[in-house]
Amino acid sequence: MQVTFLGTSSGVPTRARNVSAVALRLPQRSELWLFDCGEGTQHQFLRSDLRLSQLRRIFVSHMHGDHIFGLPGLLASLGLAGNSSGIDLYGPEPLASYLNGVLRSSSSRIGYPIEINRVQEAAEKNEVLLDDNDLLVRCAPLTHRVPAFAYRVDQKPKPGRFNLERAKALKIPPGPVYAALKRGEKVTLNDGRKINGKEFSGPDRPGTSMVYCTDTVFSESAINLAQGADLLIHEATYAHEDADMAYQRQHSTSTMAAQIAAEAGVGQLVLTHLSPRYAPGNRITPEDLLAEAQAIFPNTLLAKDFLQIDINPK
Repeated sequence: MQVTFLGTSSGVPTRARNVSAVALRLPQRSELWLFDCGEGTQHQFLRSDLRLSQLRRIFVSHMHGDHIFGLPGLLASLGLAGNSSGIDLYGPEPLASYLNGVLRSSSSRIGYPIEINRVQEAAEKNEVLLDDNDLLVRCAPLTHRVPAFAYRVDQKPKPGRFNLERAKALKIPPGPVYAALKRGEKVTLNDGRKINGKEFSGPDRPGTSMVYCTDTVFSESAINLAQGADLLIHEATYAHEDADMAYQRQHSTSTMAAQIAAEAGVGQLVLTHLSPRYAPGNRITPEDLLAEAQAIFPNTLLAKDFLQIDINPK
């Protein structure tokens, strides 16, 4: 899986950072998933190497404008282009009424199917939100001024490597039989031998995992969802010295994000959703937030627009 950051600012865009949006490129298929869709996200697609026509699912963390104002325009543009087979959306309860109202009031015609899924029940019951072939999606409630949710994507374990040398040594004929053995199936050869495919494969190889967590103050729910993940994308709206403001507005500091990463035992942390108050040249800069986080969790990166990260197992 590969992550592309399309927006990394909080609240409002800046010259260097658009508002929240993260795209996930799926392995071995031409498909994209999008997490949040702040204003201008479709313009960010045009500036990236991503193809909007490959977008299949959109996950919305919460209903604040810097996370959803780009949705109506993006969906309408997909309709005008006529190259979408359908979009599934996931998010809080008000998402359906918001989108339906905007699209209806603007007389926007969407020429493809849209399905809107509420996530609150799955989050509260700790149930699987989506089982999509080789991927599982879960979600969890966060602590913010409005209902907000974090999402976790897990790639299911992949079959172990096939022992080709052993198959050749036993004079098993190549072809469809090899494919069945690679899947771990039992096959009967033309000469009557019964072969168990599980004996020709090594142990299952773990898939990769990603957690997207914004907006929230420090949350035990986020720690539980992120346990053992390869990549945690977490908001860091404020510096540590502005923790009082973070608690008042129910956002995270850089140190809160790092503490969650450390307690969850993730492989890598990426800070995003940075307040414009920490623009380069100000007393506190994004690099200072990064240093604060790295003091607690060394394997931390600072997100910037169009940064791409390949997710690797820990």
